[in-house]
Amino acid sequence: MTSTESTIDFPSRRPGCPFPPPEYADIRSRPGLVKTSLGGGATVWLVSRHQDVRALLTDPKISSDPSHPGFPSFGRTGGVPARDQVPGWFVGMDPPEHGRFRKTLIPEFTVRKIKELQPEIQRVVDGRIDAMLAAGSTADLVSDFALPVPSLVITALLGVPYADHEFFEAKTRVLVSFASTDDEREDAGKQILRYLTRLIAIKQQRPADDLLSRLLAAGAITPQELSGVAMLLLIAGHETTANNISLGVITLLSNREWIGDDRIVEELLRLHSVADLVALRVAIEDVEIGGELIKAGEGILPLVAAANHDDGAFACPAQFDPARAARHHVAFGYGVHQCLGQNLVRAEMSTVYRTLFERIPTLEIDAPLEELPFKYDGVLFGLHSLPVRW
Repeated sequence: MTSTESTIDFPSRRPGCPFPPPEYADIRSRPGLVKTSLGGGATVWLVSRHQDVRALLTDPKISSDPSHPGFPSFGRTGGVPARDQVPGWFVGMDPPEHGRFRKTLIPEFTVRKIKELQPEIQRVVDGRIDAMLAAGSTADLVSDFALPVPSLVITALLGVPYADHEFFEAKTRVLVSFASTDDEREDAGKQILRYLTRLIAIKQQRPADDLLSRLLAAGAITPQELSGVAMLLLIAGHETTANNISLGVITLLSNREWIGDDRIVEELLRLHSVADLVALRVAIEDVEIGGELIKAGEGILPLVAAANHDDGAFACPAQFDPARAARHHVAFGYGVHQCLGQNLVRAEMSTVYRTLFERIPTLEIDAPLEELPFKYDGVLFGLHSLPVRW
């Protein structure tokens, strides 16, 4: 067991620097673990090696519950919301309570269920491409395609009117931006929650053929909890996938020989690791990770992108190589909290890349790569916009 306890500046994203930050490699090379500050004077352990990240994400001595003392946060509202703020935010719960939500939701996101949804995904993708082609020979691939596709799919699945998409997309941007103040994030979260609470009340009176109505009928989740579940699924269901889509298009345009290969999705998920900073944790008992003693009450931040770029787990990790065996990546997390919607994300990404490049084979980026507005200020990595032409 080591006792280095070295403290470093937080390895932030910044313009002109690749993602993941090059400091991640230095952190992995050190013995044990390192600490950093997320602001406010509190320090957290950074976990960067692939095997260590998987170990901590499955250790019962480590908690996802923000009510535990020492749970880390990016400011007052910049982490996992407390239960009294957003009831039903089940990724911030530990077993067995977490299992109650997961057991109810898993049947809605099985491979079979997503296969049944495939015609709707294809219809949405084709519809957005039709709209881009009808509008001319240029587009912003984020606002015109990468964002609307998963937004349309998740709203249809949940039973949320797509007419309100600009509202929840705008509020989500506030929630996932480090540039937002605590008050701005708190207000945005409350507005989304109020909207969903009203929608659920309507569905209690007039149920429809959608996920929210089915969950209400099942009765395992209370209407109040369902508002938080819906908020989580709505945000996760469009924002992360939109980032994956746009970053993946850039990578494929630079590696056209791989377009059409069925293996590209797993490698793109590993390579970009957009949800690098979301898996905040705290030790509830003393535990050893990576040869380091983490004491009860100490916060932990597993760096998902660092783990997915660990050359001990993936040879030449910065290289885009769909031929590698990449299914052991942790882009969706690991263990009981592994992303519930991963089958949906894979189906959307696969459909998007196949259809987009079949229908617009001359697609090109319409700006220098170094000038593209990457989300250096976001909890999730991605692009604010992506100008393209054909």
